[in-house]
Amino acid sequence: AQGVVREFTDHELPLDAKGNEIHTLSAAFHRMVEEIKTHISEREKAERALRRSEEQLRQSLKMEAVGRLAGGVAHDFNNLLTIINGYSDALLRRLGNTDPVRREIGEIQRAGERAATLTRQLLAFSRRQVLKPQAIRLNDAVISLGSMLRPIIGEDIEISTSLCGELWTVRADPNQVEQVVLNLVVNARDAMPSGGLLSISTANVSLDAPDDGDGGTIPPGRYVRLEITDTGCGMDDETVAHIFEPFFSTKEQGKGTGLGLAMVHGIVMQSGGRIRVRSAPGRGTTFAIYFPMVDEDVPGPDEAPVVAALAADTPRGTENVLVVEDEEMVREMVQEALLSDGYSIVSAGSGAEAIRIVERHEGPIDLLLTDLVMPGMNGMELSRRLLPLRPEMKVLYMSGYSKEAIPRFGGMGEGSVFLQKPVTPSILSRKVREILDAPANPR
Repeated sequence: AQGVVREFTDHELPLDAKGNEIHTLSAAFHRMVEEIKTHISEREKAERALRRSEEQLRQSLKMEAVGRLAGGVAHDFNNLLTIINGYSDALLRRLGNTDPVRREIGEIQRAGERAATLTRQLLAFSRRQVLKPQAIRLNDAVISLGSMLRPIIGEDIEISTSLCGELWTVRADPNQVEQVVLNLVVNARDAMPSGGLLSISTANVSLDAPDDGDGGTIPPGRYVRLEITDTGCGMDDETVAHIFEPFFSTKEQGKGTGLGLAMVHGIVMQSGGRIRVRSAPGRGTTFAIYFPMVDEDVPGPDEAPVVAALAADTPRGTENVLVVEDEEMVREMVQEALLSDGYSIVSAGSGAEAIRIVERHEGPIDLLLTDLVMPGMNGMELSRRLLPLRPEMKVLYMSGYSKEAIPRFGGMGEGSVFLQKPVTPSILSRKVREILDAPANPR
């Protein structure tokens, strides 16, 4: 079409007409040319918008696929860590404080705990971790970390904060928000090895129209924006396109896991927020995070949830527990832990086997402890099959996935109790005792 315009505008037309007629024809012709140019410009804009939407869709599908992979890996790791952490915890409970192998077993346990932290980061990226959201002000999260930031970033980096005095309230997990800030601060520090300026700011933002960007569309509404900016080395567009993928890292071997920004992305998205990244080589980087504003009051100190201290002694019992777990080593560890606490145990490796056991078992079954995600028959389906046979039985679900991921597998019943792996004998014993001592729920 552009070639046609050039051909017509460059071509001299032989006209047998007087001056006024030529002028009128020329004006009409130029109007036609301008209309064609406008049409071409609008079409080019539409094509660019379409290409941008297609790229956003491809990026979204890629992140979703990688997220599912990360969640599956975390699930399998949590089963393995249940075995590692469970047996190391059981051994430490049996050994005296002066036993010569206690230190080595303690190191195994600490390594298992660090590995469990990594799986939580994977679950955070895949948006499958357990969050405890509440009404908070982002300023509080930044201020509470104030004393920690200076030792983290070092003396050669200047810190500048600009916090909005009348900041709106958002709903998020305060501990996870602190993790987001810490991860972004650490990345900013690593981008400024020779020193620089780290800026942290908060602001209220109202969007009257959708904001389209590389991080996805931000719908119209009111948001609280948290920005963390560094004056470091910056990133090119190709790097920015991959920074939220797990295990992607620009750091040297051994200097990072590649999970920090993946975890940031997962926490923000699971909290209903969005991320914008602005960066260029040699010009630093800005991470802007938008959390939706909520009309809720921030709880005062007296209203904050209180976590009861765990008793030093492991609670014991004599009830009958049916353990259903398709991973044999996990099943054996759970069975041994509960047997050592005095419970009577029957176990099964599948839902079908559990049904056969219950149909033959003459005594009572006080508790069904079942893995929620199993091949053939999942834990929720199993409980629905067994409860008509044993209406007095209570149910405890456990899984290497977090509770947020469970709807993908059919969900649980209202009021169901859930325990996320990795689980140690101490945690398992307390949870089992808590359920058995609780009043029965009406079916």
